[in-house]
This record gives sequence, structure tokens and C-alpha cells, in this order.
Amino acid sequence: MELTAEPCSPVRVEHAEGPFWYGDRFGWVDIMAGRLWLAGFDGTTLTAPRSHDVGRPLGAAVPDAAGGWVLAAGTAFLRLDEDGTVTPLTEDLADPSPLRMNDGKCDPAGRFWAGTMAYDESRPIASLYVFDGRPGTVLNGVTISNGLGWSPDHRLMYYIDTPTGRVDVFDYAADSGAVSGRRPFVAVEGGHPDGMTVDDEGFLWVALWGGGAVHRYDPSGRLAGVVRLPVTNVSSCCFGGADGTTLFVTTSQQGLSAEQREAEPDAGRIFRVSPGVGGPPATPFG
Repeated sequence: MELTAEPCSPVRVEHAEGPFWYGDRFGWVDIMAGRLWLAGFDGTTLTAPRSHDVGRPLGAAVPDAAGGWVLAAGTAFLRLDEDGTVTPLTEDLADPSPLRMNDGKCDPAGRFWAGTMAYDESRPIASLYVFDGRPGTVLNGVTISNGLGWSPDHRLMYYIDTPTGRVDVFDYAADSGAVSGRRPFVAVEGGHPDGMTVDDEGFLWVALWGGGAVHRYDPSGRLAGVVRLPVTNVSSCCFGGADGTTLFVTTSQQGLSAEQREAEPDAGRIFRVSPGVGGPPATPFG
């Protein structure tokens, strides 16, 4: 399978990340701008985009089953109401000077997993956390905590620490949220593994930062498909749309020179492609 994604967003941001579909809305974050973006989708184009400014770097947002969103921002977890009110749910979990929250999403039981990264992108001083009303630390010694995903049978959790150049897999217990048995799943070639999602068939879709593509891997780790994009930095992806069969892909201008930005006018936009398979919407928090 080799496909090409097309831009579908009228909005171009600096660093689009953390895409999710919930209800009839698509959401994504512009990390350093500290903005959560929300839009409708008419089957071709994102419609009526609007944003909330949360006042600090925003690594990830997840819908809250009670309404609004739960955020991984700065180095804390916060709540954002529909009216734009931001309420801290935790203290800073780490010093926000060298660190910030990065990618995150809810597991099948509604726990919010999110990790940090060092601003210098080189030191293993970050962590992976899980939040279920109280924060817990899952991993330390992380450099750039990134993509997360769970198998359709809820027995495996996939995880990316980008500088390792691979996707790892854990055994996962849905009832407790415990993970164990970390092991390499696939070494990623052609770019740096960033965000990811898992489709209904249990295949992984991994965004390649610096690689201009999304790779699809089967449950054994074999490369089974490629989605090409006309931009360098591809950051994450998720399934959505009315029937869950549109793959939305986030991209970024971050790190591009002025010449590259001019040559890649769609970097920072959302792209879409219909790969012939679907995936679940975001699991809400709670």
C-alpha cells in the first residue's frame, strides 16, 4: 500500500500535534503556542476551526467524558472547560525550565497517559506519566516521550521514545493499567518515529519526523504500507470522520529554514487520506 495524503485544513500552525476525533469534532494542538484547535469535518475539509489559548506549552489534550478537555501542558495536568476556563489538576510534576509535556492520549479504560521531553531534545531526563485523577510515574530516563497506542484486544501498549529510533511494546493490563515486559517492536527507518495510532486490524500507523511519511506496520512489525506527504516533518495521526475511516495527519513547520517553509507551504497543516481501513475515536478521560 502506498498512498498520498492531501491537506484538509484552512489553518496553518507552527507545530501541529496530538490529533484526536471525538463526537463530530476533530482536535489538535499547536504545542509551543499553547493552543487547542477544534474543527468540524465535511468529508473533505476541516470546517469552522477555532482555538483555545491555555497559556503554556500544550503537549496533548483529551476529551473529558464529563465535558471539556483534560490537558498535558507545561509539566502538569489541567482541565479546560468549553468556555475557556483552565483549572490545574496537579502541581508541576517536574521542573518546567528544562522540560515540557509532549504526546499523550487515553488508554481503553480512560486513563490519561502523557510524557515529557527535554527542550534540548538530547538528555534522558524526561518521564512517562499516567493520570486517573492522581498522577503516577510509569517510566523515567526518557528523552522525547512520544507516540502511544493500544492493540484492539487491549493486551498490548505501544510506545515511542523518539531518539531510540524504534517502537517498543509492553504487555498491558486494562483493569489496572499496569505495563510490563518492555521489548522492541520495530526499528523505524526513513525518519524519526513520532506520534502514532492503531487501526481496527491491529496495525500501527507511525508518523516519521523528518521523513515526510506515515508508515503502517502489521502486528508482527512488518512494513505494510506508506503514506507520503509533501512536507518534511510529519508529527502524528489518528482516525476519524463520520465512519472512522479517514486518517488525519498532523505536520509541522518547526525546525524548518525560511527557504524550507516557503518550499513547503502546507507544513503545519492537517492532511487526510482514506486508506481503506478504520480506527477507533479517542477514548475520553474518566
